[in-house]
Amino acid sequence: MNPDEIAVGLDIGTTKIAAMIGKTNQYGKLEIIGMGKARSLGVHRGVVTNITQTIESIKQAVEEAENQSGQSISSVVVGIAGQHIRSLQHADYIVRPNADDVIENKDIDELIENVHNLVMMPGEEIIHVLPQEFKVDGQSEIREPRGMYGSRLEANFHIVVGQISSIKNIFRCVRSSNLEVADITLEPLASAEAVLSQEEKEAGVVLVDIGGGTTDIAIFKDGIIRHTAVIPFGGNVITEDIKEGCTIIEKQAELLKIKFGSAWPGENKDNEIVSIPGLRGREPKEISMKMLSKIIHARVVEIIEQVYLEIKNYGYDENKKKLIAGIVLTGGGSQLKHIKQLVEFVTGMDTRIGYPNEHLASQSDKEFSTPSYATAVGLVMKGLQKIQHQKSQEAAPEGQAEEENTEDATATAQQAKDAAEEPTEAESQEQKQENETNTPAKEAKAKRSGFLENWAEKFRKFLNEDL
Repeated sequence: MNPDEIAVGLDIGTTKIAAMIGKTNQYGKLEIIGMGKARSLGVHRGVVTNITQTIESIKQAVEEAENQSGQSISSVVVGIAGQHIRSLQHADYIVRPNADDVIENKDIDELIENVHNLVMMPGEEIIHVLPQEFKVDGQSEIREPRGMYGSRLEANFHIVVGQISSIKNIFRCVRSSNLEVADITLEPLASAEAVLSQEEKEAGVVLVDIGGGTTDIAIFKDGIIRHTAVIPFGGNVITEDIKEGCTIIEKQAELLKIKFGSAWPGENKDNEIVSIPGLRGREPKEISMKMLSKIIHARVVEIIEQVYLEIKNYGYDENKKKLIAGIVLTGGGSQLKHIKQLVEFVTGMDTRIGYPNEHLASQSDKEFSTPSYATAVGLVMKGLQKIQHQKSQEAAPEGQAEEENTEDATATAQQAKDAAEEPTEAESQEQKQENETNTPAKEAKAKRSGFLENWAEKFRKFLNEDL
């Protein structure tokens, strides 16, 4: 297998670190050929807090993926999230030197480069510059300006910003694991790539990726990213609440949440009880299912309200910003029982659980099509898209060569034209003979002019002497 045809996504999460290797099959679907995961010990709420432990977890996940696929991994597409991420809107423009030339990729790249040069707050760095609508000479709401004529090219941009120190720590962990960073992508954008359809993005949709340490939000409308946000709460805070509320250890709290947890407390009866083994010979602990659901419900409602606040900040009440496709939940936290119904109850918006199985090949392992691996699948898809883009760029010089050939042909034609305008050999000979014939006359004329000049000079001297 050609290593240039595979992509590797590295999801550095709060709960787990996953390395996924994939390629595009003959039908255009994503085929997962290797998968490795390790417990994430050095990441808290999407931010690396322990370099050494994170490096060990990355190495473990990558090694497992390599063994499963038989491929050697050298570069990865890394997902980035965390509470340090923020987004903002910005408008910018360029004035093109020649309005008679059509707008090309280089013009859009120049405009994006201008935005990348914006001065951010101290300690921050631009991660993504995402163009929205374009304007050409004042004509607005243009999605694709390439091929149009105009002198002034404007655009509205969605800019994603993160802390330089947090980004550098992720890069250091990856490079210390003997890997190169092929690309870095905001995790909610990767998850959106995996679980959202183009129709949903056109209609207006909110992607909510409930991870272990953070809840990531991405809002799309008219096929364009409109808003992103990161909420510093995820599945781990629910586990922490269960641990404190039921006075049990974290491992037991996580198992309770997964096996018996529900976001809707009304379905549990008061006499429903689950028994947990005691520690080191202690008596088993009995926990009320209703109490467990109430603890989970309180925290999930808090997360949903924060999500709803971000939706309001986007301005979905306006007619042009209606989110017809509602909300799509993904990530490990979306597998909590009855969370879909609770989200619909709190927000009043249609909701579904997002699975990354639409883009996966039919023979893929069912484990990969769970919401927990939506980000990893999206990162692999981003990596494959980048490979495809590089291949198309490598093919571009052929077109340039054709242009050069055309220019050479034009130059040759011009030379032929110039040659046609030059005198022939016979004409040149005649011209030479004519010049030779006229030489004595020219010499006589030169002698006459020289005699007159000498006489005039002598006459001036004579006058001066007399005076």
